[in-house]
Amino acid sequence: MTGVLDAHVHFWDPGRLRYPWLDGIAELDRPFTPADFPGRPRSDVIVVEAGRVPADAAGEIVWLREQARRQPWIRGIVAHVDVESPAATRRFVAGYGADPFVAGVRRNVQDEAPGFLLSSGFRAGVRLLGEAGMPFDACVRAHQLPELTELAAACPGTTIVLDHLGKPSPGGPGYERWRRDLRRLARHAGVRCKLSGLATETTPGTARPVVVDAVREALDTFGPGRCLYGSDWPVMTLATDHEAWLDVVHDALAAHPATAVDAVFHDNAARTYRTS
Repeated sequence: MTGVLDAHVHFWDPGRLRYPWLDGIAELDRPFTPADFPGRPRSDVIVVEAGRVPADAAGEIVWLREQARRQPWIRGIVAHVDVESPAATRRFVAGYGADPFVAGVRRNVQDEAPGFLLSSGFRAGVRLLGEAGMPFDACVRAHQLPELTELAAACPGTTIVLDHLGKPSPGGPGYERWRRDLRRLARHAGVRCKLSGLATETTPGTARPVVVDAVREALDTFGPGRCLYGSDWPVMTLATDHEAWLDVVHDALAAHPATAVDAVFHDNAARTYRTS
């Protein structure tokens, strides 16, 4: 296997920027920096915005660029922008569209009200990203997959990357609906799926083969040419560890040829985020 390009890693420092969602999560409410990342030397990484206050979005890019100068295995950032504002998206594209370090955009919408992804402003922002050649990371919950499918239909020129398989609970309530909704979403050729973030959505005590089967379901649905490996480190540490999740994805790929394994663990992310 070629080297790993981990498409979903977070770094943060609460002493530098403000991350409101960390309040009350003692295990995560401390700095997690490149020096702490357990995936080296095997993995290069794409860093995904980490939920700092929106006003600090530009500061997050500055801080992560500083880290990447010292650690060139940080290949890019998927940065925050208020995509629902076409004006804000235009400013972002004007400022960063030609910046090779800014690999894409994420607007975390998992806690937004129903209909948020269907608004005209949000669709316009996602289309603007596509026109600039920038992928959009969609962090949604399983019940939002139908809205994301409508968004993909309305924005066929934009590559949409589904984070964390759409956050199902393997074997739990709503799992069969997730499988059906995932198939509908995958009909849109511009959508990719990150094999990440599932451990923290899984009910404690769930048998490991159930989790592997959920990853395999996403692989079968999208095909290995449209799936990207991501660890979701350090959030994943609430439920698992870095090597254990790597092994889960390897197990899900066991029946696939080496070329497919390389695609999932490296090539698809390099192509999606323009790092090669």
